[in-house]
Amino acid sequence: MGAGNYSPADAATDLHKHEALKRWVTLWSLVPAASVSLGALAWSALASLSLLLGALCGVLNMQLVMYGTQRLIKRRSVGAFVISSFLRLGAFAIVPLGLALTGKWWTLAVYFAGFFLPLALYLFSVRRHFERK
Repeated sequence: MGAGNYSPADAATDLHKHEALKRWVTLWSLVPAASVSLGALAWSALASLSLLLGALCGVLNMQLVMYGTQRLIKRRSVGAFVISSFLRLGAFAIVPLGLALTGKWWTLAVYFAGFFLPLALYLFSVRRHFERK
């Protein structure tokens, strides 16, 4: 579909699909992360906490990135988008740093596995959700 053939109805349909995809990715990021986290609790409480915090922060980060991008499109305020991006990055960098300060360097890997899970799920499912028939 060319850019000239994209109607407001198409945009509304895509926005609806996007909202549904965000909910799906949120659910399918938190459910497996919580399950694995519960299983890891017997092995290491710190690993369990790292994975769960990573998934929660990853979902929140994904939601904030998408919200910021939608505001950027609507308001065209690049400065506000850049400032909010730096604040978001700073906030989500503090969490793994706090975990790493416990003396366990491997908590960073576990945290980031959970953190990037929502983005990976979104990446691999976005094409399927937005295919044109």
